[in-house]
Order: sequence, then structure tokens, then C-alpha cells
Amino acid sequence: MSAPTTFSVALHNETATAQLMADLALLVGPGDVITLTGDLGAGKTAAARAMIRYLAGDDALEVPSPTFTLVQGYELPPFPVMHADLYRIEDESELEEIGLSPLPEATLVLIEWPERAPSAMPQDRIDIALTHRPALGSNARAADITGHGKAAAIVARLQALREFLDASGYMEATRKRMAGDASTRSYARLLHDDEIVILMNSPQRPDGAAMYNGKSYSAAVHLAENIKPFVAIDEGLRAQGISAPAIHHSDLDHGFLISEDFGSDGVIEGDPPRPIAERYEAAVDLLAVLHGKTLPETLPLGDQTYAIPVFDTEALLIEIGLMPEWYLPDRNAPLDDGKRAEFFAMWRELLQKPQASRKTWIIRDYHSPNLIWLSNRTGIERVGVIDFQDTVLGPQSYDVVSLLQDARIDVPEAIELTLLSRYIKARRASDASFDAAGFAELYAIMSAQRNTRLLGTFARLNRRDGKPHYLRHQPRIWTYLQRSLAHPALAHLRDWYLANAPPPQRQAHG
Repeated sequence: MSAPTTFSVALHNETATAQLMADLALLVGPGDVITLTGDLGAGKTAAARAMIRYLAGDDALEVPSPTFTLVQGYELPPFPVMHADLYRIEDESELEEIGLSPLPEATLVLIEWPERAPSAMPQDRIDIALTHRPALGSNARAADITGHGKAAAIVARLQALREFLDASGYMEATRKRMAGDASTRSYARLLHDDEIVILMNSPQRPDGAAMYNGKSYSAAVHLAENIKPFVAIDEGLRAQGISAPAIHHSDLDHGFLISEDFGSDGVIEGDPPRPIAERYEAAVDLLAVLHGKTLPETLPLGDQTYAIPVFDTEALLIEIGLMPEWYLPDRNAPLDDGKRAEFFAMWRELLQKPQASRKTWIIRDYHSPNLIWLSNRTGIERVGVIDFQDTVLGPQSYDVVSLLQDARIDVPEAIELTLLSRYIKARRASDASFDAAGFAELYAIMSAQRNTRLLGTFARLNRRDGKPHYLRHQPRIWTYLQRSLAHPALAHLRDWYLANAPPPQRQAHG
């Protein structure tokens, strides 16, 4: 078991306490336990309140001390939080009555007075010991933060984050939580004087065990496992005249960045959301310009270089394999060995054409959640691109599919076809030899590949990662898949899916 990790912070006032707890909130998640120790009035409840308010995104949220209720629960946007006070506990057996034995799963737990039930505290936990420091001011505290067991790594990361913020000049900034994505990254807005920037926390982490020829899923399909690809691609896009956020400060070793804030003006509107025509047109035009260029395959990264991975057939097949691995068992339609072999053989043959086609940068998640509208800029620079660390070299049709068959919002077929025609027209205007019919075929193949993968990905996010809200997108993905399977080049695949792949269940709250 790893040795505990400790560091100390001087907290001169409540603002400093709020900053510390916000920084810690960026690094913890459901299943983590934070214990708060110190004398009466040492500031334990104030620290817990600061973290709960940060996670809620509400500085005025009512967070009473749980001295009398013993436990207070909060359903917050990122995950549930439980705040407990054991001061009035006389025997550890009482913890079962108040829902703390065993500790709740998938919940962040904050416990004041843990010394009242020492043997009930988990081995993996973060302890914050608060003491008065009247010499520094009437409200001043010292916080000794210790990570026990697996939580030692979180505390070491917290110390590195605080050092990064200090060195960058943002220690005094106000932190505002931002919603994350399906990855392990987390984000905060930093407000300092009249400036607003974005802090990204991107820990080094593979996605899954080494199940794919000795590699994790993320390594096998060329997903970024650290922050370095983000920095290299960011500078690469900016060099091509594309609006990626300027990076002000970075710590490549620990995975922290402070970058330009593009705001939150998106490319969709309404409820349910739908594309804003002018903004989608600009997003299509951006791809047409990018795909018309001869792009470098290696990019500078500080004093090193970064080679953009090739989206090879094996990676594409591993992605597609998420359907038989996760989606089909959920639909009570697992494949026998023969059907599985047939599935992969069919796909291997289909992927030959896209693999033989001209390669470009595939940004990969080029769709509405990751596109910000910058109305003060002109032309394609109005499209701000914020998620590109997984960029690979592959077929030009891939990102056009990502945009026009958005997994998270409905793009009506008429709009999809209008925008696809716009892209083809722009490509032909700059290159008379551009093959429109060939591109339409590659579009259908990469649509089928991407949507097959997404059905599996969202099933996995539900079953493996406890994120059921992704299931509501499956019927939409199925609709897109049916559109692409209608292409004559996919007739064999269409017949196979008809026989072996049932549609998703409609979600009650779609």
C-alpha cells in the first residue's frame, strides 16, 4: 500500500478555502471519501459547503451543517454528494442506520468528525485537518491535506495543480465549474480581474485494461491518453487558420492547461435542439477548406515532435467491435463465433475503399457539443473547435459524418443532404478532379462505421461506467445507421444487420 501523501495550505480567509475546495473538486469523483478533522469552529462545515456549492454551480445554495440531521444528501450535476457529521455518534453501529455503513457507491462522501468512528473510515480517503491560525488573521486556517491509500495520488495531483496555478498567476482566481464530457478530463473557468480563461485537468489515463493485442482500448484506437496530443493538434490547427483556443500556460507532465475561453455560444438552438443553418454551413466550409490542403503528418511539440496516428483498419475494427461486445448482448442478440467472424470479414472488406482513399486530419468529435460560435470573427474562423486531441489520419468523409449525423441532436435528412451537397460543391470548386460519387460512397461507409461504434460505446457508458443518460441517443444513431445502410455499396451489410442487429429500445424519456 502506498505511503500517505501530505501537503499544507495556509487559508487566509473563506475565499482561499473556496479556492482550495474547488481545486480538489476538479480531481475527485463518485466513490471518493473526504474526511474533515479539527476542533469545533475550525471550519470543517465551511470547507464542505464550499465544495458542495462549487459542484452545484451555485454560490448561494443552502448547505446547512448536518450536526442534527447527521447526514445531508445532494443530487448535484456531476454526481451525488453526501455530507455527514459524526459528532453526535456514540457507537459505530449507528452508521448503518444513517446510510454510512457500507458507504454509498457512486457518491462523493464528505465526513466531519471521522475520529468518532475511526475503524469505519475507508483505507482510501483524503483527510483535511483544519487548525486556527490567529497570527495570520481572525479567519485564517491551516489545512493539512493527506491522501491515504489510492487517494495519495489525488493529493499529489492537487499539490501539482496548486503549484501550476500559482506559477501561472491564477491562484487568486475565482473558480467556476464547467460540465465535463464522457472522458476523464475535467474543466473550470478561472475569473481573474477582467479575464476569463479555462483550466483543463487531463490526467494520464488509459481507457480500459490491456485487452486488445496487449493494448488498452484507447491505445488500440488511438485516443489521447495524455495532454500532449491536445497541445500539438491545437497549435497545428491554429497554423492552418482554424480557431482552436490559444494555450496560455501548460504543464505537459501533469496534464494541466490554461487556455483561451471561447464562451458558450453554440451552433444549435431550440428545444429539442436543431442546427442553426448559417453556423452549420460555416462548419461544413471549414472541413472543405481543411480537406483541400496538404497537411503535415508530424507536428512540433515543444522541443519534440508529435506524429499523428493513422486510423488503420485494425483500429476501425476494434471500434466496430463495441457493437457485438456491448450493444448486441444488451439487446439479447449475442453473436455466435460464426456470425462474429462473418461480421468482421464483411467490415474488413468494406473498409478497403476508405483506407485506400486520400488521408486528412480527422478531428473525430467534430459535432455540436465541441463547436463554439465566435460571432466577432469572420468566415470559417467563426467556428471555434475545442475537442481535437484524438485527431488521426484517415478518410476525409469521417468528420463530415460526425457533423451531419450528430449523435446528440437530430439532423433532419433534408438538412444533412443540403449540407453534404454544399461540402461536395466547395471541394469541386477548388479541385476539378474531386469525385463526388466516390465521396458519397465513403460517406456512407464511414457513417455505418461510426454509428455502429456509437451504439456499442453508449451501451458501454451505461453498463461499465454507470452513465445511463447516453442510452437516449441510441434510437437517433440507429436512424442515421439506416440512412447510410441504404447506399447500394452497403447492401450486404444492410442484409446482415437486418438479420442480426435488433433496433435499440426506445427510452421513456427521449
